Amino acid sequence: MKIFLVGGGTGGHFYPLIAVAEALRAQVPKDELQLAYIGPDAFEQSELDRVGIRYMWCPAGKVRRYISLFNVTDVFKMLFGVLVAFFKLLATYPDVILSKGGYTSVPVVLAARMLRIPVVIHESDARMGRANGLSVGYAKYIAVSYPHMLEKLPKEKTAFVGIPARAGVRASAVDEATAYARFGIMDAQAPVVLVLGGSLGAENLNLLIMNSLDTLLPKYTLIHQTGRAHGEVIAEMARELIIDTKLSPRYIMREYLSVEDMHAALEIADVIISRAGSGAISEIALHGKPSILVPIPETVSHDQLANAYAYADTGAALVLEEENAREHILGSLLDDLVQNATTYIQMSEAARAFAHPDAADKVAHALLSIAKKH
Repeated sequence: MKIFLVGGGTGGHFYPLIAVAEALRAQVPKDELQLAYIGPDAFEQSELDRVGIRYMWCPAGKVRRYISLFNVTDVFKMLFGVLVAFFKLLATYPDVILSKGGYTSVPVVLAARMLRIPVVIHESDARMGRANGLSVGYAKYIAVSYPHMLEKLPKEKTAFVGIPARAGVRASAVDEATAYARFGIMDAQAPVVLVLGGSLGAENLNLLIMNSLDTLLPKYTLIHQTGRAHGEVIAEMARELIIDTKLSPRYIMREYLSVEDMHAALEIADVIISRAGSGAISEIALHGKPSILVPIPETVSHDQLANAYAYADTGAALVLEEENAREHILGSLLDDLVQNATTYIQMSEAARAFAHPDAADKVAHALLSIAKKH
């Protein structure tokens, strides 16, 4: 049985694919299932290797939401991608393809349609992305993460499943002392705030945290995931901005969190400050933690603002839009959350109610059912 995975460019697309691959591996013996991830780059080769997923190269062109010469040149890149995908799919002929959307999926899905290879799409965001939207008519099965999306899609082939999360993030509770030690936290009395900057959209959130250090460190321990591109700059800024050296141990910076580190950090965090990518929201909800979401502005990302408010409507989070994101506002929101036990418990319960730990299993089951019929 051959199942291909496509969709990338961000962790919000990539990591749910890994979660579904883990579920497939759990349901099918290894020698009976071939998995491949196809796209312009491997995104996170170590994760592909860990789950036994072969990487296959296929170019893709991106359509930007602003005027750019690259919008012209990338049309040709996309057409070349369709040609590459067509011959690679023809040679391997998978039984089904799972698309997470994003510009990287377009050439592969178009080629699959020409070759009559079944496609399953999963949409993590609160509204359908353009790439997945192109696939709705052809897709055999559509999985969505927010119940309101069921109203606008074909009822006979659409299911509300939630957002797939990796098994390591869904793992059982870790020993608290071990988790504290993992991050070198000595002062267990200060509430822990986990900051998830993500990767591509981390810069402005990182700067907000830097501007807030004087306000936050006297009260909180910060675990700050900055993104690989920003780690060196943020580390230097922190060294200059933390004037009281006694507070330095309360600022813990990581460019990247492995799945084990992420699970440990989510377990010991009292509150999470995060961008509003669907993957981050899913992992926060699974751990039942109140959060403050700082979505990437609508002019840059069409989905994060919708995600943030859809999740906040459940009562699980507060939204701080980037244009209003100032250190005194962030500090006030954090203080209110931590100090109001009733609000904290209500938000925690709402977060757990939003989580769907079986989302990856449901998508995997749909893929296997379609693959067996193909």
